[in-house]
Amino acid sequence: MFVYVFSIVLIVASNVLYNICQKSTPEHANPFSALFVTYLVATLITVLIFFLNKAAHKNLFHSFKDLNWTSIALGISIVGLEFGYLAAYRAGWKISLGSLVANIALALALIPVGILFYKEGFDVYKIIGAIFCIIGLILISK
Repeated sequence: MFVYVFSIVLIVASNVLYNICQKSTPEHANPFSALFVTYLVATLITVLIFFLNKAAHKNLFHSFKDLNWTSIALGISIVGLEFGYLAAYRAGWKISLGSLVANIALALALIPVGILFYKEGFDVYKIIGAIFCIIGLILISK
């Protein structure tokens, strides 16, 4: 139960910090320099945690053999996310709305993915919830 709750708390706390940092990145800074430093720090933290992780019974390079295409695709998607948020905030999106609109749109886009590829159910309550999300997007855009 702890991991179940902790994982969501970590996502929310990290997303709050993430959006504050994206919104606070100097407008004159080259976005790709900012991303380079971001990923350098992320790489250092990840390598450190890898070696502190008790489950890391393999060496770093040996553990790469267990990976597949998803790590490469995730890297591409993360760059798109980072640059997209930075571009959105530089274009004038408010911190209180940009993430909200993006996350509602994401949730709606993932509905068919969940149904078609992961065989997730979609009952009447979820349909009603999705309708409320769409209504929320319409109200936010007014």
